[in-house]
Amino acid sequence: MPDLTVAIVPYAAAEPTLTQIRTRVFQDEQGVPAELEFDGQDAIATHFLAHWRGQPVATLRLRPLNETTLKLERLAVLPEARGQGIATALTQAALDYAQTHAYQAITLNAQAYIQGLYQRLGFTINGTEFLEAGIPHIKMSKVLEPIPHKITSG
Repeated sequence: MPDLTVAIVPYAAAEPTLTQIRTRVFQDEQGVPAELEFDGQDAIATHFLAHWRGQPVATLRLRPLNETTLKLERLAVLPEARGQGIATALTQAALDYAQTHAYQAITLNAQAYIQGLYQRLGFTINGTEFLEAGIPHIKMSKVLEPIPHKITSG
């Protein structure tokens, strides 16, 4: 998609933009309380920011759970940018990052209405639907294939 860029951004520099997107989507639209949305974990996460037509419109974060597993969280796309494949592009960028950094798995708690997006990207459902912040969610995960290293001779 030529009008879309996805980049890893330093949290300290991008915090106002990330906060604005997440506040609009999670607090304003979905009614998630600020203390649940902004949980104090942002500083240890890797943040992705998508620009569409030159404007910041979407974000997600990857938070390490341990040395081998990341948790994909806080995927938010502004309403005016939905339906453009931005969530898929962001999630694929996160998967690429995880693989190139030798992580073995990614987990997430998907809002139930969007689980199909994650299934198309190879995530599987683990368990049954549950409520998180009053919204139906489903736990999902994906085992990552290691990227083969090329052996070169000198």
